[in-house]
Amino acid sequence: MPQPDDSDIAQAAYFLWLAEGKPKGRDADHWRRAEQELTGSPSQKRAAKAAPKARATKSATPKAATATAAPKTKAAAKPKAPAKTTAKAPAKPRAPRKPKTPE
Repeated sequence: MPQPDDSDIAQAAYFLWLAEGKPKGRDADHWRRAEQELTGSPSQKRAAKAAPKARATKSATPKAATATAAPKTKAAAKPKAPAKTTAKAPAKPRAPRKPKTPE
């Protein structure tokens, strides 16, 4: 398989960025992940420059381990505030239109 060029990696990184909701400051991480997905492993030169991951993120392609993992339970939601039952004030009447002036 031929090595992907920078434009292929840039396009894959762009799609990862879109899939994660366009986060700021994660370009090196997206580049490294795109390179891993296209080649199978990162190049040594670019891997040394890449910053360590700040947090775990969702991948554009689902992984087998996450598909078989037990689902997480959601925390209990806050109860909603009771609905207010106050009546709305009547709308103000409109002002009469000004007459048109001939020009």
